[in-house]
Amino acid sequence: MSRLAILSLHTSPLAQPGTGDGGGMNVYVREMAAALARSGSECDVFTRLDDPSQPPIVEVEPGLRVHHVVAGPQAPVPKEQLDSLVPEFTDRVLTAMTTPSGLPIPAGQGGPYHAVHANYWLSGIAGHIIKHELDIPLLSTFHTLDRVKAEAMPEEVDARLSERRAAAEAAVIGCSDAILASCTVEADQIASLYQADPARIAIIPPGVDHAFFAPGDRQQARRALELPPTGSLLLFVGRIQPLKGAHVAVGALAELLERGRDASLVIVGGPSGVAGEATQAELVEMVVQLGLSDRVIFRPPQPHELLSSYYRAADVTVCPSRSESFGLVALESAACGTPVVAAAVGGLTTLVDQGSTGFLIDAPDPAAYASAIEATVASPIGAMRFSTASVLMAQRYTWRSAAAQMTELTEELVSRQLLSCG
Repeated sequence: MSRLAILSLHTSPLAQPGTGDGGGMNVYVREMAAALARSGSECDVFTRLDDPSQPPIVEVEPGLRVHHVVAGPQAPVPKEQLDSLVPEFTDRVLTAMTTPSGLPIPAGQGGPYHAVHANYWLSGIAGHIIKHELDIPLLSTFHTLDRVKAEAMPEEVDARLSERRAAAEAAVIGCSDAILASCTVEADQIASLYQADPARIAIIPPGVDHAFFAPGDRQQARRALELPPTGSLLLFVGRIQPLKGAHVAVGALAELLERGRDASLVIVGGPSGVAGEATQAELVEMVVQLGLSDRVIFRPPQPHELLSSYYRAADVTVCPSRSESFGLVALESAACGTPVVAAAVGGLTTLVDQGSTGFLIDAPDPAAYASAIEATVASPIGAMRFSTASVLMAQRYTWRSAAAQMTELTEELVSRQLLSCG
């Protein structure tokens, strides 16, 4: 049995996905840690305390604990300013991972940690230090990469922060005993943009909880959620920020209505990042200007397990992101039998089988999205084929499988010599 320290500095796995800095990474950290715990590992997740009412330790389930670490103010801090708090966070995590004298924790008190798994570049900086302090392997999952984001949305990049982040990512990648990628596309990006050794990149796709995300009665789901009972229903799930492209979904709806199709759109999510509030205001204004106020329904972020009802209610899920390392929304939608029309970027290209489980679109063109949506819902028989193919595709992805691969990799790393910094 292994004991893992899982770092998620900037956002807690207990936080609500879809708002603030909470998103797919929250789901990934919680679900992966839970699956590891259920397979016999002891998992301690360390995240920054941003609310004084949060308890120091939350026992989520047997083998899984979330530690709220004091680092900086006990309040939310913009993600762009969190790198200054990494040293304090690292020191406090190291204190929690060792005895008062700095030695490994004895077996009678939980035992020593065998590895550290860092999520996102901020945690990667901490993990890099912890690796060398405790002489344990470092596994890194980045979720997003600065150089990938800079290529996708150069206008959104803060040059000074980008330079610091890219340098930190390169240093962490250079000393990680394993870099976890969700798909071949992300693995290729890590290797080409950061000159990472492909032999140290392990592809471990995330999973989906099939107990929650499964096909169901569409009309019943619409009634339960008080959504339009008739017409084609489009769904957008995600944080409201420029990168996610919700405006493209609104434009696609306008195009469908202009073509005479009865359709509506539900947007589930909240503002995120420095441009989040402005983006949401622009989105609402766009809806009003296009005369779509009675066709676009805004819903706040939903508890993760309740999202399945929205997927089941929809005819098509629209994922027009400019960049996406994996795309859990697309996978969850497919598991519920709802086809996906998505941008042909990142991990989305591995989750959408063109013309079978949905469509991939090369440019943020609302007309192109509208045409793909029309092709998906053109006939009841065709829609059923898309739905069935989506469910079959999603069945390949489980958290149990992801945890088994993670456990095997960790055990291999523990048994061999650590990688030295270049």
